[in-house]
Amino acid sequence: QLQLVESGGGLVQPGGSLRLACEGAGFPGESVAVGWFRQAPGKEREGVSSISSGGGRTVYAESVKGRFTITRDNAKKTVYLQMNVLKPEDTAVYYCAAKLGGGLPSLQSNEYPYWGQGTQVIVSS
Repeated sequence: QLQLVESGGGLVQPGGSLRLACEGAGFPGESVAVGWFRQAPGKEREGVSSISSGGGRTVYAESVKGRFTITRDNAKKTVYLQMNVLKPEDTAVYYCAAKLGGGLPSLQSNEYPYWGQGTQVIVSS
C-alpha cells in the first residue's frame, strides 16, 4: 500500500520558519516525483513546490520563491519543505503528493495520484 505522511506543521509567528517532512511508504524504488501543495480556507488548492525523483530539478510557485526550499533524502524516503520568512498568507493545510515513473517536477495537482492527509500551518502573531 502506497502511503504519504506529512509532519512538521504548527503555529509560527510572521518571519519565522518551519520544516515540513513528507515520508513515503510502499513506493517502488526512487522514481517518485513529489510535490507540496497547500489549501487555505475558502481557496483552491495551489502548488507550492515540487522536486524530481533524483532531486536535481525543482520548481516553486512565485509566491514562495526565495523563501521555501524543497529537498529530498531518498535513503529515508522523505521530502522536506523548508519554509523561511513565513507570512500570514502562507497559512494553509499543506499536502504532499507523489507520482511514479521518474517524472519531472510539476505544480499541477492532477498529475499526482497519491496524497498525504495534510498538516496545518498557521502563521500568526
